[in-house]
Amino acid sequence: MKISLKTIPHISNKIAIDLNKSGVVTMTKGLEPVTLEAHKILEESVKKELLLEDKVNQYLEDNEEEIEFMLADERQLFFMIKKKLAPEFEVILDYEERFSDLSHKILDELYEEDLIHFDVTENRIKNIIYNAITSFLADNSEIEDAVMDKIRSYKRRFIPGTDEFEILHEKLYREELMKRGME
Repeated sequence: MKISLKTIPHISNKIAIDLNKSGVVTMTKGLEPVTLEAHKILEESVKKELLLEDKVNQYLEDNEEEIEFMLADERQLFFMIKKKLAPEFEVILDYEERFSDLSHKILDELYEEDLIHFDVTENRIKNIIYNAITSFLADNSEIEDAVMDKIRSYKRRFIPGTDEFEILHEKLYREELMKRGME
């Protein structure tokens, strides 16, 4: 359950919607500022992980001959190196811990920016944010499958990677999100 740059706007939007629907949060400036703050924090986290993965890939590339000579498994090496370098890049590899940490950061930012008011425990609000992230990621594969089924049902063939395909995919993806109340 990895967050990608492509899913960040949708997850951010779901966080704002779920907080608004919770009945325990009052949004002082509406949904959009909440969405923007969540987006900023999620994007920062994903970019840190991408930098970490670039560093690991560079290390593997620099030592390619030695890795081949030793007949080492590159995938296993990748994850071992990533685990070793993660603290340096401030990346939490365990998804449960990462999503909990992100939820806390989002809550802190929303509170500090005076975007939300609540009369319940912070933990309850953090759990709403955490559940928004995890439920979106759990539903995402179903959404992707539904979108791809719709694309395949067209008489005309769309080639993945083309602009036409990407535009259609994004349109159908948004429709599927709206149908599920996530957009």
